[in-house]
Amino acid sequence: MKNIVFMGTPSYASKILEKIYKTKFNILAIYTQPDKPVGRNQTLTPPDVKKLAIDLGLNDIVYQPKSLKESGVKEHIKSLNPDIIIVAAYGQILPREILDIAPCVNLHASILPAYRGASPIQSAILDKNSLSGVTAMAMNEGLDSGDILAFSILDITGMNSYELFDKLSIMAANLTIKILNEYENINPIKQFDALSSKCKKIKKDDGLINLDSDNVYEIGAKFLAYFGWPGIFSKDGIKILDMEISDLNGEVGKILGLSDDGFILGVNGGSILIKKIQAAGKKPVDAKSYLNGKRLGLGDRVSL
Repeated sequence: MKNIVFMGTPSYASKILEKIYKTKFNILAIYTQPDKPVGRNQTLTPPDVKKLAIDLGLNDIVYQPKSLKESGVKEHIKSLNPDIIIVAAYGQILPREILDIAPCVNLHASILPAYRGASPIQSAILDKNSLSGVTAMAMNEGLDSGDILAFSILDITGMNSYELFDKLSIMAANLTIKILNEYENINPIKQFDALSSKCKKIKKDDGLINLDSDNVYEIGAKFLAYFGWPGIFSKDGIKILDMEISDLNGEVGKILGLSDDGFILGVNGGSILIKKIQAAGKKPVDAKSYLNGKRLGLGDRVSL
């Protein structure tokens, strides 16, 4: 039975940790990011991995250093003598002195060498890819450039980031168990760096849309990629919370059709059916209620 140090932070990582726990591997320590203030009241909130660890009764082996380079971190992990370190969306780069302690395996949410970096799931959706997946990678000091140990592939057509995070986390969890069971017999494959691509950390401003300049398919891709956070919104702070691409054509900014689901709005290159919307400083409402409140109807212009 392998002795494991686990490093991860969001829900994607918590699914992997839960699978390792249920499969009865020996978890020596859980490293995750520090608690962060959340919401208007800035309530100090633990990351998903810590929440799960508490639920599993593992809170006494949870460690939350601001940096893995802090004094004592390397010594602590080394003293545990782990067989393997499993890393999943931890949020920190592992320094050389940690990588040298034991084999470090990262569960990256893309088919490497595509989308090395912080936002592989959102980037695959933005690029309108039909396939994505998870790669188990032997970590080195580069950015997601280590040798490939295994991978799983998924059809992601039409999925939003929330759905894809969930599906890929389950795939990653299953792949982790496969790696733990078969690690000694795996023949790693070097990545083909010439085909590599990188993705950046998502910022709130990335959700800004412009009906005049953004193509209808770009708006659709942004909606799916940024579902939940940061969402998509206009320069006036109006958020589109639920929508889909429509098949009508007409003037940009004009209401082209009405339905029980909402209203169809003309945009650059086509139209979108808006189902749920939220004006700046207001509560979310269904699209029909929004039009009624603004006294707008078919043929009128909507200012977004």
